[in-house]
Amino acid sequence: MKDGSVLEMRGIDKSFPGVHALQGVDFTLRRGEIHALMGENGAGKSTLIKVLTGVYSKDEGQIFLEGHEKAIAIRSPQEAQRLGISTVYQEITLCPNLSVAENMYIGRTENMYQNWKKINSDTNKILKSLDIPATPTQQLGSCSIAVQQMVAIARAVDMECKVLILDEPTSSLDEQEVAKLFKLMRDLRSKGVGIIFVTHFLDQVYEVCDRITVMRDGKLVGEYAIKDLPRVQLVSKMLGKELDDLSDIQGEQPAYNKGDNAVPVFEAEGLVSDAGIKPFDFHIDKGEVNGFTGLLGSGRSECVRAIFGADRVTGGKVKMNGKPVKISKPIDAMRNGIGYLPEDRKIDGIVGDLSVRDNIILAQQVLKGFFKPFSKAEANKIADEYIKLLSIKTASADTPIKSLSGGNQQKVILARWLFTHPEYLILDEPTRGIDVGTKVDIQKLVLKLASEGMSVTFISSELDEMLRTCSRLVVMRDRKLVGELSGQDLNQNKVMNTIAGGDK
Repeated sequence: MKDGSVLEMRGIDKSFPGVHALQGVDFTLRRGEIHALMGENGAGKSTLIKVLTGVYSKDEGQIFLEGHEKAIAIRSPQEAQRLGISTVYQEITLCPNLSVAENMYIGRTENMYQNWKKINSDTNKILKSLDIPATPTQQLGSCSIAVQQMVAIARAVDMECKVLILDEPTSSLDEQEVAKLFKLMRDLRSKGVGIIFVTHFLDQVYEVCDRITVMRDGKLVGEYAIKDLPRVQLVSKMLGKELDDLSDIQGEQPAYNKGDNAVPVFEAEGLVSDAGIKPFDFHIDKGEVNGFTGLLGSGRSECVRAIFGADRVTGGKVKMNGKPVKISKPIDAMRNGIGYLPEDRKIDGIVGDLSVRDNIILAQQVLKGFFKPFSKAEANKIADEYIKLLSIKTASADTPIKSLSGGNQQKVILARWLFTHPEYLILDEPTRGIDVGTKVDIQKLVLKLASEGMSVTFISSELDEMLRTCSRLVVMRDRKLVGELSGQDLNQNKVMNTIAGGDK
């Protein structure tokens, strides 16, 4: 092994039926560094991590770990854990109904419940040493997602991990929670832990990482010191093509001419649901892209869920094209020409065991009625059309959607709603957790749809993405609308001041 390395993977190869997922990939992690693993969805990052953690067996290659003279074989996640390789996933895998201390020690000792005093005392020492704001006896589910992730990291560290893998740990965190997580990561780095950081947030990579390994199409593109790889070059290497600036997206598509005196496609007056948002007024014109913005928890998603009837509506009036309609459940919205791509694709979007084809035709089949099913030939023709239109990477239309990368799952859900030909399409976090290239594709598609007359509400946690894509922003704070910005006011400073409550 190279001096200072805690992990070396050499010539790693892995194939699945019809897919060569990893092709001779090398990866080196040094002791006491934070190393970003970057690449588009489908680049091979997840497969490489799963080979390292024993979820998949490698076809070729060698893995070397500090403290072992020869290459090691990792046959299971439990074996990886014993060797000092720990993973903390985006979705917390601990038990929210148990205490923090119980989560720290469950599965590690058979006598866990025989010495509560020692377990709580040991847990308290770990929490304090890592500056984690939690107590041993509090229920884990009462902690924020950020603290739950920190507890998962503390558990890994207490098990004397040499290699800590953080897989999209910041996707659901606000800025303050991210700052706390980064502090913990830096503390662990100073203690000599090697950290592999998998993320799609470029800003975070440049804030906290020491080096970057870039993958594309199952191959190693290169390994770089953070100071030697400007952001534009990173994006270019991830995509395999030059990309000077994402800001040129806006304005590529001509604005839709809705005509004079046109009524809004959708209007809401005093709309409120049982999700806790204050009554709000909202409208969207034909061919317009607008959005809800605000901090996490501000009520952005609750507003669009009320519009679509996904949460129980308890008050307010709604019009489509100037005519009163009643939308109390999603099927009402669908029948009125509204489509909705939800914030959480895994819970509310995909049907994992169904094929790509069945996921694409699902919404239209609901509208048509299940006693009038699409023929196999019709369904195949529709699926092939949208797979081609959205460049969905899948072995075939028969592939279970759960086998696809996150970005391609998102495209399938988008295809589902496009196939219903909605007048008004709501996209809630359509680019969360997906690669830069797919983000660009989705943003361009949104503007193209608007130029053809579709109305789109676009929600993203990334403010610059909202400013590039939307012509009007509704600003939210504490679950109520606090402002509306367009024209010259549509800039980052104005948005942040409005969220904060003005200049006072």
